[in-house]
Amino acid sequence: MQQPLLMHINGTVFLQGETLVLIDRRYLPGEVRKVSCSNYEEVARAIEEMVVQGAGDIAITAGYGLYLAARDAENNLQGSTEKARNFLLSAQQRLVGTRPTGYHLKALLKKMFDKINWEQSEWSEQLLKSIDEAIEKQQRRSELTADWAEKILNDGDAILTHCFPGAALLYMLFWAQERGKKVEVIATETRPYLQGARLTAWSVSELGIPVTLISDNMAAYCMNCGMISKVFTAADRIAVDGTVANKVGTFQLALAADYHRLPFYVLGYGGPDARCATGEDIPIEFRDPEEVTFFRGVRITGEKVRGFYPAFDLTPPELITGIITDRGIFAPSEIDHYWSK
Repeated sequence: MQQPLLMHINGTVFLQGETLVLIDRRYLPGEVRKVSCSNYEEVARAIEEMVVQGAGDIAITAGYGLYLAARDAENNLQGSTEKARNFLLSAQQRLVGTRPTGYHLKALLKKMFDKINWEQSEWSEQLLKSIDEAIEKQQRRSELTADWAEKILNDGDAILTHCFPGAALLYMLFWAQERGKKVEVIATETRPYLQGARLTAWSVSELGIPVTLISDNMAAYCMNCGMISKVFTAADRIAVDGTVANKVGTFQLALAADYHRLPFYVLGYGGPDARCATGEDIPIEFRDPEEVTFFRGVRITGEKVRGFYPAFDLTPPELITGIITDRGIFAPSEIDHYWSK
């Protein structure tokens, strides 16, 4: 079976010559539309405009943006290492500012920047090597997380998920199927960008696994009817106290799961952010209200109606059954043990 497009980052984010090509996720699955970025500012705008989505994939895309900045520096600032360094630092800060809630982007760019040997002139090649290493690490981390997650699936499970939890969800389902477990998925549509409908449900269907799409306000009803046995979401950032930041709507799913005594799992990939002791340390990104009042350029409500769009919310640790990482499954109260594994 051919793997779904979104199971590997290079299916939708890749270099063609000296141009970064992004498959615009806002138009999938109906249309495969390419967006070409020739400099870091175009990459930054593509991230802000949701051309690419998912914390890990956004980080890799930003990494390519820093690479393009290095190419510009090599072509235009060859006479001054100090000017080149300052130019790349400005590019790094611009890219980091595109999505403040997720920490993967900031962590990757800092690591890439700090590894540059400024005594060598081929800065872009150094950055490209760092990106290749990051992609390999991200892929391996997704597969390891999925392997741990698959172990807690039972034959006959019906899984509820929200937004696009990334490649780990798809590998988890793929391996469950390979190992003879019959599972099905219920996906929330995830307003206002419909990632659950366009990305998750579509990708799961491409695996040949039964998937049902529901609107965001149907989850509690489906739980009450016995249609759901487990809930799996991702995390854009995890605090050391076990608080999880994820796509807005995750908190209310955790509340509904707790009421119905259903296990609520988080695909936590690389574990917590050591710089965030509690959920209060996680910034919440507020996006343009017109992303709620408009859909694909068409206003869906009255001219005087205001929108409100916090892109993420915080789920407290007491509502989470387990955080599944590449190093194992942790109770939220013990996620700080991640680094000792």
